[in-house]
Amino acid sequence: MTQQHPTHTSTPQSTPQFLIKRLDKNLPLPRRAHRGDAGVDLYATTDATLQPGQRQLIPTGIALAMPLGYVGLIHPRSGLALKHGLSVVNTPGTIDADYRGEIKVCLINHDTAEPIHITRGDRIAQLLIQKVELVDFTEVEELDTTDRGTGGYGSTGITDNHPH
Repeated sequence: MTQQHPTHTSTPQSTPQFLIKRLDKNLPLPRRAHRGDAGVDLYATTDATLQPGQRQLIPTGIALAMPLGYVGLIHPRSGLALKHGLSVVNTPGTIDADYRGEIKVCLINHDTAEPIHITRGDRIAQLLIQKVELVDFTEVEELDTTDRGTGGYGSTGITDNHPH
C-alpha cells in the first residue's frame, strides 16, 4: 500500500510546501536565485539548438502536485529574452493543479539571425505558483452597464488613424 501525502502543508506565517517529483536526479530542483524572487528557475534536461523563429518543447525533469486553487505559470527568463530573444511561446504557460506529468516548456527563438544553443542544465524559464479563484458562471441575457461599456482595445486613449 502506498502512503498518501497531503498535496501541500502550510502553517500560519510559513511558506506553503508543494510536493515535487524529480524525474531527472542529476539536475537541481527548481529554486529561487534570491529569497524574494517570485519565480523559481526551471532547467533543461536536454541539449537543443533553436534556429531563428523555431519553437521546441523542452522537458524540465520535474512533476508537481498542487492543491486545487493553485496554478503554475511558466514565464520567460528576462535575461535570456533580452540577450538572446529566447521566450516562452504561450506566455505564460499554464500548469493546472490536477496535472501530474512532466513540466515542459515550449520555447521560441525570436532572434531573426542567430540560433540559440541550450545545454542540458541551463535555466530556461521560471515557474510562478499563484492562488486562483475557481468560479462558476451564470448565464444571463444582459450584463450591467458601466462607464467603460464595451470599449476594448485602444478605448482608453489610442486614436484610430487607420482607414477602415
